[in-house]
Amino acid sequence: MKLHTISLNNLKRRKAKMAFLTIGLTVGIATIVTLVTLTRSMSSDIERKMDEFGANILITPRSNGLSMNYGGISLGGVTFDQREIREEDLLKIKTIANGKNISAVAPKVLGGVTVAGHDVLLVGVNFASELKMKQWWKIFGDAPTGDRDVLLGSDASRVLNAGPGDTIPIKGESFKVSGVLDQTGSQDDALVFANLSRAQKLLGKEGKITLAEVAALCSGCPIGDMVTQIAEKLPDARVSAIQQVVEGRLKALDQFKRFSYAMAGVVVFIGSLIVFVTMMGSVNERTVEIGVFRAIGFRKSHIMRIILLEAALVSLLAGLSGYGIGMGGAALTLPFMAESRNAHLVWDMTVACGSVGLAVTLGLLASLYPALHASKMDPTEALRAL
Repeated sequence: MKLHTISLNNLKRRKAKMAFLTIGLTVGIATIVTLVTLTRSMSSDIERKMDEFGANILITPRSNGLSMNYGGISLGGVTFDQREIREEDLLKIKTIANGKNISAVAPKVLGGVTVAGHDVLLVGVNFASELKMKQWWKIFGDAPTGDRDVLLGSDASRVLNAGPGDTIPIKGESFKVSGVLDQTGSQDDALVFANLSRAQKLLGKEGKITLAEVAALCSGCPIGDMVTQIAEKLPDARVSAIQQVVEGRLKALDQFKRFSYAMAGVVVFIGSLIVFVTMMGSVNERTVEIGVFRAIGFRKSHIMRIILLEAALVSLLAGLSGYGIGMGGAALTLPFMAESRNAHLVWDMTVACGSVGLAVTLGLLASLYPALHASKMDPTEALRAL
Protein backbone atom coordinates (compact mmCIF):
# COMPACT_ATOMS: atom_id res chain seq x y z
CA MET A 1 0.00 0.00 0.00
CA LYS A 2 1.35 3.43 -0.96
CA LEU A 3 1.75 6.20 1.60
CA HIS A 4 -0.49 8.69 -0.21
CA THR A 5 -3.26 6.08 -0.34
CA ILE A 6 -3.05 5.68 3.44
CA SER A 7 -3.22 9.47 3.89
CA LEU A 8 -6.26 9.78 1.63
CA ASN A 9 -8.07 6.93 3.41
CA ASN A 10 -7.36 8.56 6.79
CA LEU A 11 -8.85 11.84 5.56
CA LYS A 12 -11.95 10.04 4.30
CA ARG A 13 -12.46 8.27 7.62
CA ARG A 14 -12.17 11.46 9.63
CA LYS A 15 -14.29 13.76 7.50
CA ALA A 16 -15.69 15.88 10.33
CA LYS A 17 -12.33 16.62 11.92
CA MET A 18 -10.65 17.32 8.59
CA ALA A 19 -13.57 19.54 7.56
CA PHE A 20 -13.09 21.54 10.78
CA LEU A 21 -9.38 21.87 10.03
CA THR A 22 -10.06 22.92 6.43
CA ILE A 23 -12.64 25.53 7.46
CA GLY A 24 -10.33 26.96 10.11
CA LEU A 25 -7.47 27.37 7.65
CA THR A 26 -9.80 28.64 4.93
CA VAL A 27 -11.15 31.41 7.14
CA GLY A 28 -7.61 32.46 8.06
CA ILE A 29 -6.36 32.52 4.48
CA ALA A 30 -9.54 34.27 3.28
CA THR A 31 -9.07 36.99 5.90
CA ILE A 32 -5.48 37.60 4.86
CA VAL A 33 -6.35 37.63 1.14
CA THR A 34 -9.21 40.08 1.74
CA LEU A 35 -7.05 42.48 3.75
CA VAL A 36 -4.09 42.33 1.35
CA THR A 37 -6.30 42.73 -1.74
CA LEU A 38 -8.24 45.62 -0.20
CA THR A 39 -5.00 47.39 0.67
CA ARG A 40 -3.57 46.94 -2.84
CA SER A 41 -6.84 47.96 -4.51
CA MET A 42 -7.21 51.05 -2.33
CA SER A 43 -3.59 52.01 -3.04
CA SER A 44 -4.24 51.68 -6.75
CA ASP A 45 -7.43 53.73 -6.42
CA ILE A 46 -5.65 56.55 -4.55
CA GLU A 47 -2.81 56.59 -7.10
CA ARG A 48 -5.37 56.77 -9.91
CA LYS A 49 -7.11 59.71 -8.19
CA MET A 50 -3.75 61.39 -7.68
CA ASP A 51 -3.14 61.05 -11.41
CA GLU A 52 -6.67 62.28 -12.13
CA PHE A 53 -6.90 65.26 -9.75
CA GLY A 54 -3.29 65.88 -8.86
CA ALA A 55 -2.12 67.87 -5.89
CA ASN A 56 -1.89 71.49 -6.94
CA ILE A 57 1.31 73.40 -7.28
CA LEU A 58 0.43 76.95 -6.38
CA ILE A 59 2.08 79.86 -8.21
CA THR A 60 1.66 83.33 -6.70
CA PRO A 61 3.44 86.67 -7.24
CA ARG A 62 6.57 87.11 -5.17
CA SER A 63 6.43 90.17 -2.94
CA ASN A 64 8.32 91.71 -0.08
CA GLY A 65 5.51 91.69 2.42
CA LEU A 66 4.87 91.52 6.13
CA SER A 67 1.78 89.71 7.33
CA MET A 68 -0.13 91.45 10.11
CA ASN A 69 -1.64 88.76 12.33
CA TYR A 70 -2.19 88.67 16.07
CA GLY A 71 -4.18 86.15 18.11
CA GLY A 72 -5.42 84.41 15.00
CA ILE A 73 -6.94 87.65 13.64
CA SER A 74 -5.68 88.90 10.27
CA LEU A 75 -5.31 92.68 10.04
CA GLY A 76 -4.22 92.70 6.42
CA GLY A 77 -0.65 93.16 5.35
CA VAL A 78 2.07 95.63 4.53
CA THR A 79 3.35 94.92 1.02
CA PHE A 80 6.33 96.41 -0.74
CA ASP A 81 7.24 96.09 -4.42
CA GLN A 82 4.22 93.96 -5.44
CA ARG A 83 4.99 92.05 -8.63
CA GLU A 84 2.49 90.69 -11.14
CA ILE A 85 2.60 87.40 -13.01
CA ARG A 86 2.27 87.86 -16.72
CA GLU A 87 -0.10 85.43 -18.40
CA GLU A 88 2.39 84.77 -21.19
CA ASP A 89 4.98 83.59 -18.65
CA LEU A 90 2.82 80.58 -17.80
CA LEU A 91 3.70 79.10 -21.19
CA LYS A 92 7.19 78.47 -19.79
CA ILE A 93 5.78 75.92 -17.33
CA LYS A 94 5.28 73.37 -20.11
CA THR A 95 8.96 73.64 -21.05
CA ILE A 96 10.35 72.29 -17.77
CA ALA A 97 12.14 68.92 -17.75
CA ASN A 98 9.12 67.21 -16.21
CA GLY A 99 6.62 69.06 -18.36
CA LYS A 100 5.06 65.78 -19.53
CA ASN A 101 3.77 65.23 -15.99
CA ILE A 102 1.70 68.43 -16.03
CA SER A 103 -1.92 67.69 -16.83
CA ALA A 104 -3.46 71.17 -16.41
CA VAL A 105 -2.50 74.76 -15.69
CA ALA A 106 -5.34 76.88 -14.27
CA PRO A 107 -4.58 80.65 -14.17
CA LYS A 108 -6.77 82.95 -12.08
CA VAL A 109 -7.28 86.66 -11.72
CA LEU A 110 -9.00 87.95 -8.59
CA GLY A 111 -10.64 91.24 -7.74
CA GLY A 112 -13.44 92.70 -5.67
CA VAL A 113 -16.60 93.89 -7.43
CA THR A 114 -20.06 95.02 -6.35
CA VAL A 115 -23.07 93.03 -7.54
CA ALA A 116 -26.60 94.12 -6.62
CA GLY A 117 -25.26 96.05 -3.64
CA HIS A 118 -23.14 93.17 -2.34
CA ASP A 119 -19.35 93.05 -2.32
CA VAL A 120 -18.16 89.80 -3.87
CA LEU A 121 -14.88 88.36 -5.07
CA LEU A 122 -14.75 87.92 -8.83
CA VAL A 123 -12.46 85.14 -10.05
CA GLY A 124 -11.53 84.96 -13.70
CA VAL A 125 -10.67 81.43 -14.82
CA ASN A 126 -10.11 79.37 -17.90
CA PHE A 127 -13.14 77.13 -17.50
CA ALA A 128 -11.72 74.30 -19.61
CA SER A 129 -8.66 73.99 -17.36
CA GLU A 130 -10.58 74.69 -14.14
CA LEU A 131 -13.21 72.01 -14.78
CA LYS A 132 -10.51 69.52 -15.75
CA MET A 133 -8.68 70.15 -12.49
CA LYS A 134 -11.73 70.31 -10.22
CA GLN A 135 -13.67 67.28 -11.34
CA TRP A 136 -15.35 67.09 -7.93
CA TRP A 137 -17.41 70.20 -8.78
CA LYS A 138 -21.12 69.52 -9.27
CA ILE A 139 -22.89 72.18 -11.30
CA PHE A 140 -26.63 72.82 -11.24
CA GLY A 141 -27.31 74.12 -14.70
CA ASP A 142 -24.66 74.32 -17.42
CA ALA A 143 -20.94 74.99 -17.43
CA PRO A 144 -20.07 78.46 -18.77
CA THR A 145 -19.24 78.56 -22.47
CA GLY A 146 -19.38 82.22 -23.52
CA ASP A 147 -17.35 85.16 -22.24
CA ARG A 148 -20.48 86.63 -20.63
CA ASP A 149 -21.42 83.48 -18.72
CA VAL A 150 -20.66 83.24 -15.02
CA LEU A 151 -20.68 80.43 -12.46
CA LEU A 152 -21.82 81.17 -8.91
CA GLY A 153 -20.77 79.46 -5.71
CA SER A 154 -23.64 78.17 -3.56
CA ASP A 155 -23.30 80.95 -0.97
CA ALA A 156 -22.91 83.62 -3.65
CA SER A 157 -26.06 82.35 -5.37
CA ARG A 158 -28.03 82.60 -2.12
CA VAL A 159 -26.78 86.09 -1.23
CA LEU A 160 -27.29 87.46 -4.74
CA ASN A 161 -30.61 85.61 -5.08
CA ALA A 162 -29.62 84.42 -8.54
CA GLY A 163 -29.78 81.01 -10.17
CA PRO A 164 -29.26 79.34 -13.55
CA GLY A 165 -30.72 81.45 -16.34
CA ASP A 166 -30.76 84.71 -14.34
CA THR A 167 -28.66 87.75 -15.21
CA ILE A 168 -26.51 89.84 -12.88
CA PRO A 169 -24.80 93.20 -13.47
CA ILE A 170 -21.05 93.52 -12.99
CA LYS A 171 -19.52 96.97 -13.51
CA GLY A 172 -22.28 98.04 -15.84
CA GLU A 173 -22.22 94.89 -17.94
CA SER A 174 -24.86 92.15 -17.91
CA PHE A 175 -23.79 88.54 -17.33
CA LYS A 176 -25.84 85.33 -17.52
CA VAL A 177 -25.67 82.82 -14.67
CA SER A 178 -25.13 79.56 -16.53
CA GLY A 179 -24.84 77.38 -13.41
CA VAL A 180 -24.48 77.21 -9.62
CA LEU A 181 -21.94 75.08 -7.77
CA ASP A 182 -23.13 72.52 -5.29
CA GLN A 183 -21.91 73.12 -1.73
CA THR A 184 -18.17 72.35 -1.58
CA GLY A 185 -17.34 73.48 1.95
CA SER A 186 -14.46 75.59 0.60
CA GLN A 187 -13.90 79.20 -0.41
CA ASP A 188 -15.41 78.36 -3.81
CA ASP A 189 -18.90 78.65 -2.29
CA ALA A 190 -18.61 82.44 -1.93
CA LEU A 191 -17.06 83.23 -5.31
CA VAL A 192 -18.29 84.41 -8.68
CA PHE A 193 -16.42 82.73 -11.52
CA ALA A 194 -16.15 84.43 -14.91
CA ASN A 195 -14.24 84.01 -18.15
CA LEU A 196 -10.57 84.88 -17.62
CA SER A 197 -10.15 87.45 -20.39
CA ARG A 198 -13.46 89.16 -19.56
CA ALA A 199 -12.58 89.31 -15.85
CA GLN A 200 -9.16 90.79 -16.68
CA LYS A 201 -10.85 93.60 -18.62
CA LEU A 202 -13.37 94.25 -15.83
CA LEU A 203 -10.60 94.41 -13.22
CA GLY A 204 -8.17 96.35 -15.38
CA LYS A 205 -5.61 93.53 -15.32
CA GLU A 206 -5.29 92.61 -18.99
CA GLY A 207 -2.51 90.07 -19.55
CA LYS A 208 -1.95 89.63 -15.81
CA ILE A 209 -2.95 86.90 -13.37
CA THR A 210 -3.16 86.76 -9.59
CA LEU A 211 -2.22 83.11 -9.15
CA ALA A 212 -2.12 79.82 -10.98
CA GLU A 213 -2.71 76.23 -9.94
CA VAL A 214 -0.88 73.37 -11.63
CA ALA A 215 -2.21 69.83 -11.52
CA ALA A 216 1.08 68.00 -11.60
CA LEU A 217 1.31 65.42 -8.83
CA CYS A 218 0.91 61.84 -10.00
CA SER A 219 1.90 58.71 -8.08
CA GLY A 220 5.42 58.74 -9.49
CA CYS A 221 6.02 62.44 -10.16
CA PRO A 222 9.07 64.11 -8.55
CA ILE A 223 7.02 66.97 -7.12
CA GLY A 224 9.97 68.59 -5.36
CA ASP A 225 11.99 68.73 -8.58
CA MET A 226 9.03 70.14 -10.50
CA VAL A 227 8.56 72.96 -8.00
CA THR A 228 12.24 73.85 -8.37
CA GLN A 229 12.05 73.70 -12.17
CA ILE A 230 8.97 75.97 -12.31
CA ALA A 231 10.59 78.42 -9.87
CA GLU A 232 13.61 78.65 -12.19
CA LYS A 233 11.35 79.45 -15.14
CA LEU A 234 9.37 82.03 -13.13
CA PRO A 235 11.91 83.85 -10.93
CA ASP A 236 9.40 86.58 -10.00
CA ALA A 237 6.85 84.07 -8.69
CA ARG A 238 6.56 82.06 -5.51
CA VAL A 239 6.03 78.34 -6.23
CA SER A 240 4.85 75.93 -3.55
CA ALA A 241 3.33 72.46 -3.48
CA ILE A 242 0.06 71.69 -1.72
CA GLN A 243 0.30 68.02 -0.73
CA GLN A 244 -1.59 67.86 2.56
CA VAL A 245 -4.67 66.11 1.17
CA VAL A 246 -2.70 63.44 -0.65
CA GLU A 247 -0.35 62.94 2.29
CA GLY A 248 -3.39 62.52 4.57
CA ARG A 249 -4.84 59.85 2.32
CA LEU A 250 -1.55 58.01 2.08
CA LYS A 251 -1.08 58.20 5.85
CA ALA A 252 -4.55 56.73 6.43
CA LEU A 253 -3.78 53.97 3.93
CA ASP A 254 -0.47 53.25 5.66
CA GLN A 255 -2.31 52.88 8.97
CA PHE A 256 -4.75 50.49 7.32
CA LYS A 257 -1.81 48.50 5.95
CA ARG A 258 -0.31 48.19 9.42
CA PHE A 259 -3.67 47.10 10.78
CA SER A 260 -3.92 44.52 7.98
CA TYR A 261 -0.48 43.10 8.76
CA ALA A 262 -1.30 42.92 12.47
CA MET A 263 -4.56 41.12 11.72
CA ALA A 264 -2.74 38.78 9.35
CA GLY A 265 -0.26 37.93 12.11
CA VAL A 266 -3.08 37.12 14.54
CA VAL A 267 -4.85 35.01 11.91
CA VAL A 268 -1.64 33.10 11.13
CA PHE A 269 -1.15 32.34 14.82
CA ILE A 270 -4.74 31.16 15.27
CA GLY A 271 -4.56 29.08 12.10
CA SER A 272 -1.35 27.43 13.27
CA LEU A 273 -2.96 26.67 16.63
CA ILE A 274 -5.98 25.07 14.95
CA VAL A 275 -3.78 22.86 12.78
CA PHE A 276 -1.55 21.88 15.68
CA VAL A 277 -4.42 20.95 18.01
CA THR A 278 -6.31 19.07 15.31
CA MET A 279 -3.31 17.10 14.06
CA MET A 280 -2.16 16.34 17.60
CA GLY A 281 -5.62 15.03 18.45
CA SER A 282 -5.63 12.96 15.29
CA VAL A 283 -2.26 11.39 16.20
CA ASN A 284 -3.44 10.51 19.71
CA GLU A 285 -6.58 8.89 18.31
CA ARG A 286 -4.51 6.76 15.91
CA THR A 287 -2.13 5.33 18.49
CA VAL A 288 -3.10 1.73 17.65
CA GLU A 289 -2.97 2.34 13.92
CA ILE A 290 0.49 3.87 14.13
CA GLY A 291 1.65 1.00 16.37
CA VAL A 292 0.49 -1.54 13.76
CA PHE A 293 2.32 0.34 11.02
CA ARG A 294 5.51 0.37 13.08
CA ALA A 295 5.12 -3.32 13.95
CA ILE A 296 4.83 -4.38 10.30
CA GLY A 297 7.98 -2.51 9.32
CA PHE A 298 7.05 1.11 8.64
CA ARG A 299 9.95 3.42 9.39
CA LYS A 300 9.76 6.66 11.36
CA SER A 301 10.10 8.62 8.11
CA HIS A 302 7.11 6.75 6.67
CA ILE A 303 4.91 7.72 9.63
CA MET A 304 6.01 11.36 9.36
CA ARG A 305 5.32 11.44 5.64
CA ILE A 306 1.79 10.06 6.17
CA ILE A 307 0.96 12.75 8.74
CA LEU A 308 2.57 15.57 6.79
CA LEU A 309 0.93 14.48 3.54
CA GLU A 310 -2.48 14.64 5.21
CA ALA A 311 -1.72 18.14 6.46
CA ALA A 312 -0.45 19.22 3.02
CA LEU A 313 -3.58 17.98 1.24
CA VAL A 314 -5.90 19.72 3.69
CA SER A 315 -3.81 22.90 3.58
CA LEU A 316 -3.77 22.94 -0.23
CA LEU A 317 -7.57 22.72 -0.33
CA ALA A 318 -7.83 25.43 2.34
CA GLY A 319 -5.44 27.71 0.42
CA LEU A 320 -7.40 27.43 -2.84
CA SER A 321 -10.81 27.91 -1.22
CA GLY A 322 -9.46 30.68 1.04
CA TYR A 323 -8.16 32.61 -1.95
CA GLY A 324 -11.50 32.37 -3.74
CA ILE A 325 -13.52 33.39 -0.67
CA GLY A 326 -11.06 36.16 0.18
CA MET A 327 -11.28 37.71 -3.29
CA GLY A 328 -15.06 37.51 -3.11
CA GLY A 329 -15.03 39.27 0.25
CA ALA A 330 -12.70 41.96 -1.09
CA ALA A 331 -14.95 42.53 -4.11
CA LEU A 332 -17.97 43.03 -1.84
CA THR A 333 -16.12 45.31 0.61
CA LEU A 334 -14.11 47.50 -1.79
CA PRO A 335 -17.02 49.75 -2.94
CA PHE A 336 -17.62 50.78 0.69
CA MET A 337 -13.96 51.54 1.48
CA ALA A 338 -12.49 52.94 -1.74
CA GLU A 339 -12.19 56.65 -2.53
CA SER A 340 -14.26 56.33 -5.71
CA ARG A 341 -17.21 54.24 -6.77
CA ASN A 342 -15.45 52.87 -9.85
CA ALA A 343 -12.49 51.42 -7.94
CA HIS A 344 -11.16 48.25 -9.53
CA LEU A 345 -10.24 45.06 -7.70
CA VAL A 346 -6.59 44.14 -8.15
CA TRP A 347 -6.15 40.53 -9.29
CA ASP A 348 -2.60 39.40 -8.71
CA MET A 349 -1.19 35.90 -9.20
CA THR A 350 1.33 36.69 -6.49
CA VAL A 351 -1.49 36.85 -3.94
CA ALA A 352 -2.97 33.61 -5.29
CA CYS A 353 0.31 31.72 -5.13
CA GLY A 354 1.18 33.33 -1.83
CA SER A 355 -2.12 32.31 -0.22
CA VAL A 356 -1.74 28.68 -1.31
CA GLY A 357 1.93 28.65 -0.31
CA LEU A 358 1.16 30.20 3.07
CA ALA A 359 -1.59 27.67 3.76
CA VAL A 360 0.63 24.69 2.89
CA THR A 361 3.61 26.07 4.81
CA LEU A 362 1.41 26.83 7.81
CA GLY A 363 -0.11 23.35 7.74
CA LEU A 364 3.23 21.59 7.44
CA LEU A 365 4.93 23.60 10.17
CA ALA A 366 2.04 23.17 12.58
CA SER A 367 1.93 19.42 11.84
CA LEU A 368 5.66 18.90 12.21
CA TYR A 369 5.62 18.25 15.97
CA PRO A 370 2.59 15.90 15.82
CA ALA A 371 4.34 14.00 13.00
CA LEU A 372 7.57 13.74 15.04
CA HIS A 373 5.54 12.62 18.07
CA ALA A 374 3.84 9.92 15.99
CA SER A 375 7.12 8.68 14.49
CA LYS A 376 8.71 8.30 17.93
CA MET A 377 5.81 6.29 19.28
CA ASP A 378 6.89 2.92 20.76
CA PRO A 379 5.10 0.15 18.80
CA THR A 380 4.91 -2.17 21.83
CA GLU A 381 3.21 0.53 23.90
CA ALA A 382 0.81 1.33 21.08
CA LEU A 383 -0.13 -2.35 20.57
CA ARG A 384 -1.05 -2.75 24.25
CA ALA A 385 -4.10 -0.63 23.56
CA LEU A 386 -5.51 -3.44 21.35
